[in-house]
Amino acid sequence: MVNSTAPSLDGSPYQQYLYAYPHKTSYRALRPRPALADVWRPEARDALFLYLHVPFCEMRCGFCNLFTRANAPEEQVTAYLRQLRRQAEQVADALGERVGYARAAFGGGTPTYLTADELAELFDIATRTLGARLPGVPLSVETSPATATPDRLAVLAAHGVTRVSIGVQSFLDAEARAAGRPQRRVEVEAALAAIRDARIPVLNIDLIYGIDGQTAATWQQSLDAALAWRPEELYLYPLYVRPLTGLGRRAHRRADWDAQRLAHYRQAVATLGAAGYRQESMRQFRRADAPLPDGPDYCCQDDGMVGLGCGARSYTTSLHYSFDYAVSVAQVRAVLDDYLARPADDFRYAEFGFQLDDAEQRRRWLLKSLLRADGVDPAAYQARFGRTPADDFPQLRRLVDRGWAVDDGLRLTPGGLARSDAIGPWLTSTEVRTAMNGYVLR
Repeated sequence: MVNSTAPSLDGSPYQQYLYAYPHKTSYRALRPRPALADVWRPEARDALFLYLHVPFCEMRCGFCNLFTRANAPEEQVTAYLRQLRRQAEQVADALGERVGYARAAFGGGTPTYLTADELAELFDIATRTLGARLPGVPLSVETSPATATPDRLAVLAAHGVTRVSIGVQSFLDAEARAAGRPQRRVEVEAALAAIRDARIPVLNIDLIYGIDGQTAATWQQSLDAALAWRPEELYLYPLYVRPLTGLGRRAHRRADWDAQRLAHYRQAVATLGAAGYRQESMRQFRRADAPLPDGPDYCCQDDGMVGLGCGARSYTTSLHYSFDYAVSVAQVRAVLDDYLARPADDFRYAEFGFQLDDAEQRRRWLLKSLLRADGVDPAAYQARFGRTPADDFPQLRRLVDRGWAVDDGLRLTPGGLARSDAIGPWLTSTEVRTAMNGYVLR
C-alpha cells in the first residue's frame, strides 16, 4: 500500500492546484549534482515534451506566483536568450542522438514579451540547437493582451504554433484591476482579433472566478464575452491569494469565498456545457468540434519533459529537477541573475530536484490521471506497475462513499471534479507534503 497524508476532504474545496507532482517546493539541492547525461541515459527519448521558459512579463499580476520578472531591461532579455542557447547546447549534448519531441510549449512569464525578432531567436534555439521538429508537433505559446501584436503573432504562425493561450482573466476592467491586472477590454478584444487573424488553429482563453466584487452577473458577462470568440479551449481558474504576491500583501479572506467560487464554477460548467464544450478537468474545457492535437503521442504519466530556462522543470521517470524556486520580486531577480552568471558547464548538471521512488511514481501516475475527466485507466496502470490502483490506493473508496468518484474511485464525478483542488492535496504523500511544508517561501 502507498502511504498517504490526509488533509481533510471536509475542508475548503480550494487547497492547492496540483498542476504538477511533486510541487517544486518539495525540491531540494541535489548533492552531488547528477550529470544530465547519466540522468537521461536510461530514459526513452523518442516522445519528450519540450518546454522553454521566458521569465518576463510587462506586469506582475496581483495573483501571480509564477517565476517571472516585470519590465526587465532589454539588455537582460538579450543576455537571457544568449544564456538559454548555451543551456540548450549542453542539454542537447547530454541527451545525445535519437531525441524526438512529441509536444512543445513556450511559457513563462509571457513569451510574447519578446520582440518579433527575439521570438524568432527562441524558435531557432528550439529547432537548430535542440533539434525539435517545429512545425511538426503540437506547440503552445502563452501570450497577454498587451503583447499579442500582429508582428509577434506572425512569427508564431510562421513557425507552426498550433495553440495560443491568452490570459484575459476578466473582460470587465474593474474586475481586472481588482485582480491586480490593469487592462482595458478594448485591448483584450484587439488582441483576440489579432490571434484569430493569425489563423493559429487553437485559441485558449484563461478566465478567473472569485475576484473581489465579482457577481454571478459579471461572471456571466465574462463567460459570454469569451464564448463570442468561439475559442477552441477555455481554462477557468479559481482565484487563489498566495503569500508574497500582490494580492497576498493586501487581501483579506472573505467568509463566503469558498461558496462563491464553487457557485461560479458550477455556473461556468452549465454555461459551457450548453455552448457545446466538453469538460476535460476542473479547469480545462474544450469545444466539442475543435481539432485535436495532431502529432506523435505523448503521455505525461509515462514520457519525460525537457525544460530550458531558469524557471523550467524537467522530469524523467525517477528524477524531477529544476533551478531554485522563488516568488518574491527580489528573490526572482536573484535566481535570474545567478542563472545569467553561470558558466556553460553548469548546465550539464541537475541542480535542485526530487527523486521519485516506486511509490511516488505510482502516486504521480494516479494523480495525473485521476484529476482528468476520463479518470484512471486501470489496465494501463497495471501494465506499468504490475498492481491495480485499488491495491495501492484503497483510500479511493472514500471518494466513492462521498459520491465524488465512480468505478472504484478511478473516475471523478462532477462533484469530485469540482473538488480537485482538495482531492489532489489529500492524495499527496507524507514525504512530499513534509518537504513542501519545510520549504521557506522566498
